[in-house]
Amino acid sequence: MSVDVLRHSFQVSRAFCLVALSATSALVGCGDDTAPPAASAGSAGAAAQTAGSGGAPSASTAGSANAGSAAVAGSSPAATAGASGSTSSGTAGAPGTAGTVSTGGAAGANTAGASNGGSANGGSGNAGGGNGGGTSVACPTTVLAAGNIDKTLKIGSATRNYVLHVPAAYDGKKAVPLVIDFHGLGGSGPNERTSSPYPAQTDPDGVIMAFPTGLSGPSGAAWNVGPCCVKDTDDVAFAKALVTEVESLACIDPKRVYAVGFSMGGGMSHYLACHAADVFAAVAPAAFDLLKENVDDCKPTRPLSVISFRSTSDPIVPYAGGASSVVSGMPITFLGAKATFAKWAEINQCSAAASAEDAQGCASYSSCKDGVDVVLCTKQGGSHEAGNAKVAWPILKKHTLP
Repeated sequence: MSVDVLRHSFQVSRAFCLVALSATSALVGCGDDTAPPAASAGSAGAAAQTAGSGGAPSASTAGSANAGSAAVAGSSPAATAGASGSTSSGTAGAPGTAGTVSTGGAAGANTAGASNGGSANGGSGNAGGGNGGGTSVACPTTVLAAGNIDKTLKIGSATRNYVLHVPAAYDGKKAVPLVIDFHGLGGSGPNERTSSPYPAQTDPDGVIMAFPTGLSGPSGAAWNVGPCCVKDTDDVAFAKALVTEVESLACIDPKRVYAVGFSMGGGMSHYLACHAADVFAAVAPAAFDLLKENVDDCKPTRPLSVISFRSTSDPIVPYAGGASSVVSGMPITFLGAKATFAKWAEINQCSAAASAEDAQGCASYSSCKDGVDVVLCTKQGGSHEAGNAKVAWPILKKHTLP
């Protein structure tokens, strides 16, 4: 069944999703197909970059999820966190250096070091009590104002868009984590920002977030995860360039960069875990699995933590796995939730058996190389939905790059 027919049948206004399952003829990953607002900001080297509109398009609505029938997944049901509806006007100029901040190297610790981040004239911040050494971070002299800034990033001949989310708790004086949140097929950075469950959990910690928009493929804005779903773009390179750009604009701890995402955005998180473990400390994909077509190519350069969220009644990405071919010429096969869980345990050289599920439905492997965690949180019933950020963030933030 074509995407156009699905969109007509369910009368989804300017919304569509990823992946037709052979059993359900359904689509995965939701968001509107409206291009994100054009950013008035130029590249990171521009002398001044003006914030664009922070008003995001409204989230798509969920379609019916009856087994055996077509279903269109709506955007994740999470409420908008923080000042997601507000527009932040301000400039993000070419940053100078405001001294250095020492960040603690201990996993699980928040950034160690003096909260004043050193003086603007180049004084050094005092290192706090972290275990195992730390990293010196030069904080930009220009402190980003709280709010949501529409920005662009030039990658080769392509101009990429993203929303930079700055919480009120960010003061620019101490290095903070960075979380990149990827949308589902047909979505956008602004749409993901309004539906993501993460800002509510990360904002109090002063965490900077970025919500990028994928390039347009046969079925709308998408991420290149190997066999699907947009061609002629290297989204791993884009993700790394995005991290580098944000590190030039905000005081980011380079050892605490994380990837999360819903639906196909979860697929991008898995893909980055496989191919960018040198940049991302840990990932938390939701409503997506590893793919049979390229799972053997998943060879991260080091062990890293993976926290996955799945629902047993997901009509879009079956819990047990299965084939999907909504994107013309780009068929994929989901490995399944349990098989993906076991594969990450194998990749991370976990020696003991997985634990029993806890009250949140989360089972975990804890005896893994370098102390990483492999976690599968299963929601009995449920639907095609975002992960539980209240569970994910405490696990993510305790892990750092070596």
